[in-house]
Order: sequence, then structure tokens, then C-alpha cells
Amino acid sequence: MEMKPASDKFEHDHSDGSASNEHSPSGMEARSVDTKKTLRQMDYRVIPIVTLLYLLSFLDRGNIGNAKVQGMEEDLKLTGNRYNLAYTVFFFPYALLELPANLLLKKLRPSIWLPAIMVAWGLVTTLTGIVKSYNGLLVIRVMLGVAEAGQYPGCAYYLTMWYAPQDLGLRQGMFFSAAALAGSFSGLLAYALAQMDGVGGLAGWRWIFIIEGIVTVVIGVAAFFLITDSPDKATFLTPDQRAWATHRVQTRGEEWNGQKAQEIDSDTFKWKYVGRAFTDWQIWLGILVDWACTCTIYGMSAFLPSIVANLGYDGNQANLLTIPVYATACILTIVLSYLSDRFQKRSIFVIFLLCIELVGYVLTMIGSSQLINGLSYAGVFISTAACYPAFVLTITWVLSNLAPTYKRASGTAVLVGLGNLAGAMAPNFYSSETAPEYLMGHGLEIMMVSLGLISATVMRFLYKKQNKKRQELVANGISYTADELADMGDRAPTYQYKL
Repeated sequence: MEMKPASDKFEHDHSDGSASNEHSPSGMEARSVDTKKTLRQMDYRVIPIVTLLYLLSFLDRGNIGNAKVQGMEEDLKLTGNRYNLAYTVFFFPYALLELPANLLLKKLRPSIWLPAIMVAWGLVTTLTGIVKSYNGLLVIRVMLGVAEAGQYPGCAYYLTMWYAPQDLGLRQGMFFSAAALAGSFSGLLAYALAQMDGVGGLAGWRWIFIIEGIVTVVIGVAAFFLITDSPDKATFLTPDQRAWATHRVQTRGEEWNGQKAQEIDSDTFKWKYVGRAFTDWQIWLGILVDWACTCTIYGMSAFLPSIVANLGYDGNQANLLTIPVYATACILTIVLSYLSDRFQKRSIFVIFLLCIELVGYVLTMIGSSQLINGLSYAGVFISTAACYPAFVLTITWVLSNLAPTYKRASGTAVLVGLGNLAGAMAPNFYSSETAPEYLMGHGLEIMMVSLGLISATVMRFLYKKQNKKRQELVANGISYTADELADMGDRAPTYQYKL
């Protein structure tokens, strides 16, 4: 079943049951919906706020890397592997709590849950600026992991409530580009805030946490009034636009043999959908692909300023030199996500980007071993710029192949939650004892990217094999009710995986 682009107009015909009368006043006659205009209206109201939420969350968890080179390491006596451990402990509660957080999002509604946890992690970030000891830093990082646990999987799942799979790549790309933007903005902001050194009797690195945390709290409060739960509750859309958007998500925006698609998204909660998320091969292979990207994202978030500083630059210069790396990653994420939607391909882009990421690390290894600083910087530049679009397209690829809705919510949390365990691994790839070459860290990154590349290739092969088998089943005739197909979700014989 090939994905077809949205037509410019959607005839809202209630007689076929494709959209219920509750989305239309008094069951009025069919009206023409400009689908491109509707998508733009949704983009204007949905994408900016989730992007801002993620930018601030990534900024607040990653600013410890900037603070480290601005004096935090000396003030808190982060000797040996203490910094690595302080960075790592964030990810244990962060990964563990993502599944219950996504289930709570469904129960409490996005407009309540997402702003609430944002205010919580903003307060924790602010308090990080007043920690007095290494033990205090460990406690505050654990608290930050608890507070932020539901943010990324919640926003990623929230977007699937608004967009069909063929529209999702660009929107996930714009949303996740905030992570790269945060990396770029973090270096510039850290440089500026570090100039407050001595204000109020506080060191410059402390102001990095305090100011960024306060900004997060303020925007979190505003988010209570800015987030709309789903298309059927969107007052900025007309009744027919709401019906079209809801129907498009429920049917994945597809047609089958020229007919309107059967609704394949059951919104009824059953524990078996959660169980399916833990036993689905595509999620486990997706986690390995995720690790190939996430190890680089968090390894560089924690150590890129230090890696650059060890090339012979001071703390301020090192932070500034991270800006072009993340700016490039941000641009590539948006452009390649757009192209992925344009050509309706995910796997080819993911595999290509993992190959580029691998090349970057090989160049870094050569530059580090031969003490060629320019080559080392070019290598981490290439790897970091490639991993961001690779990550977002991996998440989009897997999410597009999960149904029904509670399996997708659970699968998103499992994929992102266990994927984020790479955040606990990657910072420990690097240590001060292996500076300035960091050969062990770069070598371990090469191993993870290679594992992800193999997994992505296997996923593509298995998806194609399963699609062909299902096409043959449908051609020979099937006898399932609409409810049975909806309950099976992505296991239904009529369901075709996205490549």
C-alpha cells in the first residue's frame, strides 16, 4: 500500500462514516476543505510550542557541559569520573519513567501534562545553580531526570495525534531541530551568561542554570494556555477541518484499492497494547538504530566543549566553536526531514546518514591519533551534524509503523526510553584520562554506529518482506471485521509498513 500525498481538497461526506457528525454542526452538507491550508494552520499552532518545549528541555539537561568548562568542575571538585557520573544519573529515571509518563499524558491530556512537567524541570534547573557540593549535584540531576522524563516521548507522540505518517517527517524534524538549535544556542548563551561572573556573589556557571531555569518556568506557565489537545478540540479549525484532520490521523491518510481507508486506530486502552510494545521486533531493532544516533548526541552534548578545548582553546572559545556544529545539524535536520516527506522514504535517509556519521568518526580517530587538530574538529563536526537528522528520521520511521494509538504511545516511550539509556552510556565513553585524543570514546562511538547501521538495514529488509507477504494475503482474500482490524493495528494483514 503506497502512501499518497494529500489532495488539495477533501470532500467531507458523512454518509460513509469516515467522519462523525460530532465534528460537524448538525450534520450539515459536505463541504470542501483546503487540506494544505489546514495543515499550515495546524503547523502554526502546534509546531512552535512543542519545538520551544524541547529546545528548553535539551538546553536545561545539556548545559552542564557548558558549565563544566566555565568553572563548575573546579568549584564542585569534579575530579576523576565525578562529572561523568553526574551527567549519567540523569538518564536512569529519565528512561525508567517515560512509559508511565506517556500513559499519564493520555489520561491527563497534553495541555495539562506537558506544561506541568516543564514548570517542574525549570524549577529543578534553577536550583542547580545553587548546589554547593558534588553530592548535591547528583541529587539535582536525578530530580531533573524525573521531571523531564515525559517531555520528548510526550511531544513525539503528541505530534502523531495531529499528523498522518506521510506528514510527520518534516514536523518531527522541525520539532527535533530544537535539540541541535539548543546545542548551538547553548554555547552562545553560556558564553554570555558566564560574563555575569561575580554578580550577586555567584560564579558565572551558576547563572547559566539560574537564568535558563527561570525562562523555562515562565514559558511553562504560558504553555498551559497555548497547547491544544487534539484536532477535534482545535477551535482554530472549522468543524469540517477538524473532521478531516481527525479522519486523516485515524486512517493514516491512506486509501486502499482506491477506496477510503478503514479506520485502523483504536483509541481504547488495553494492557495488551502495552505488552505488544515490549514484544515488537521493530521497536527493539529501532532501539539499536536509536543508540547509533543518541550516543553521539549525548556524547557530544557532554564532551564536545571539552574535546574542542583540548584542541588548544580556552573555555569561551570552545563554547563558541560548538555553535557552527549545532547550527549545521539544525539546518540538516529540517532539510532532510522535508526531503524524506517529499519522497516518502525514511530508511534510505537513515542508512545514508549513519554512513556519514561513521565516516566522521573515522576522520576524528585519524586526526586524534596523528594530533591533526583540524581533522579531529572536522570529524566530530560531521558526526554530530549527521546524527541529529538520523535520529529524528529513525523515530519518525518507527512511529509511523506502530498502531493502534495506545501501542504507539507505549512504543514511543519504550523506544525513546530505552534509547535514552545511550545517554547514560555515551558520556562514559569519554574521560579526562583519555584526553586529548579520546581514542577509546571515538572507537566506542564507531562500534555503536556500526551496530545501528546493520540494524537499520535489517529493519528495511524485514519490512519489505512482511509487506510482500501481506499483499499476497489480501490478494487471496481476507475475512476480518473493521473492529478486528483496528484491534490488530500494525499486525493487521491490510497494514503496510513504511519504508
